[in-house]
Amino acid sequence: MTYEHFLEEYRRKLRTPEEAVSVVKDGDWVDYTCSLGKPEILDRALAKRRDELFDVKIRGNLISGPIAVAECDESQEHFTYHSWHCSAYERSLCDRGLCYYIPMVFHNNAAYYEYFLKVNVVMLSVSPMDRHGYFNYSVNTGVAAPIVRAADIVIVEINENLPKVRGGYDECIHISDIDYIVEGEHEPYPDMLMPEPTAVDRKIAELIIPYIVDGATLQIGIGSMPNALGDIIAESDLKDLGMHTELCSDAYLKMYLAGKLTNKYKQIDRGKGVFGCAVGSKSLYDWIDDNPGVAAYPLEYVNRPGVIGEIDNMVSINSCVAVDLYGQVAAESAGVRQISGTGGQLDFLVGASASKGGKAFICMSSVYKDSKGVVHSRIHPQFNGDIVTSPRSQVYFLATEYGVVNLEGRSTWERAEALVSIAHPDFRDELIREAEARKIWRRSNRR
Repeated sequence: MTYEHFLEEYRRKLRTPEEAVSVVKDGDWVDYTCSLGKPEILDRALAKRRDELFDVKIRGNLISGPIAVAECDESQEHFTYHSWHCSAYERSLCDRGLCYYIPMVFHNNAAYYEYFLKVNVVMLSVSPMDRHGYFNYSVNTGVAAPIVRAADIVIVEINENLPKVRGGYDECIHISDIDYIVEGEHEPYPDMLMPEPTAVDRKIAELIIPYIVDGATLQIGIGSMPNALGDIIAESDLKDLGMHTELCSDAYLKMYLAGKLTNKYKQIDRGKGVFGCAVGSKSLYDWIDDNPGVAAYPLEYVNRPGVIGEIDNMVSINSCVAVDLYGQVAAESAGVRQISGTGGQLDFLVGASASKGGKAFICMSSVYKDSKGVVHSRIHPQFNGDIVTSPRSQVYFLATEYGVVNLEGRSTWERAEALVSIAHPDFRDELIREAEARKIWRRSNRR
């Protein structure tokens, strides 16, 4: 087949946005995939059909706003939106009762869609077609292919601003597997503003740095603490670090620009920084665009604990909202308020723990202020109704600005003592009393 044949097929499948979304029927499940994969033009066209459609259910993940189908129908008689990992915008939709969270462990993403979930229509943004008839999933590679394979109808929206990302597999879709194509102009992606690291973020990062060795491979999340870690590693003496992460952020770009990120000593995917999705600045997207030094893979590979465990000195660094004295971790919600999602925290806890020389860290500030300015400890005596993301049996290192403790193999009293030692001093006596009441504090424990 020649490029001319592919162009002819392209023209046959080209539709207006209104024509493309006309395939959606009452009761359908529609997928928008993830982050920059959001089909902006198609989303607006589908929202315009609100009054003629009923009970259409949409799934997405880490999508920034606005999402037209969610915003146009507060009654949810016509459209109901769901997310399996909330962005800040999707969190606000949850707060308004306009989004429902789908619990999902990321390495099972492909299996969920293959065996359990119905997809009537998938709509997603892709990069322009190449001369071989392929469209690149770009920063959406981590989740796109399994959803597309499960869909009855595949509609792609060409976004001229998407970086073209090289991959391990399933990073592209061929025109022969597409039903309809939509074109249109898109605004350039705005720079995602990274939160400035606080003094507490920097202190936690400084405490973790000594645990990282030359040649280690890193998985770090997104936010002010990972940003601080990227800054500090860029200024450190560490060298020849690797990247294997579900979410690629500007922290990795900082390490690369400082000459720290070479991927030279990885046992698998040597020489390549591996990721599933990417969220960050324009500079980040420019860096990963057609870069032979990075490779995007589906999350079924990136997040599979067995794959992670094959990498020596794998260091996983994630954050949480709270932990209790038993070592249970709440990382996706505050009480029952959805904040983000399970994501890959548990995947990397298990995988990094199995790695030769591997370490898994969960980090948090010792305290936080509520909306009234009252200070609370992030270390609780015992969860009561909180949603547990990582069970106590899987938690490895926990870090606050007051220290780092290792909970692996520790008994209940050892865990309580360790966690009290990294709690804010103003709350330690109260936590000790609570531990004593629960009979997880020995008389000989340090006070």
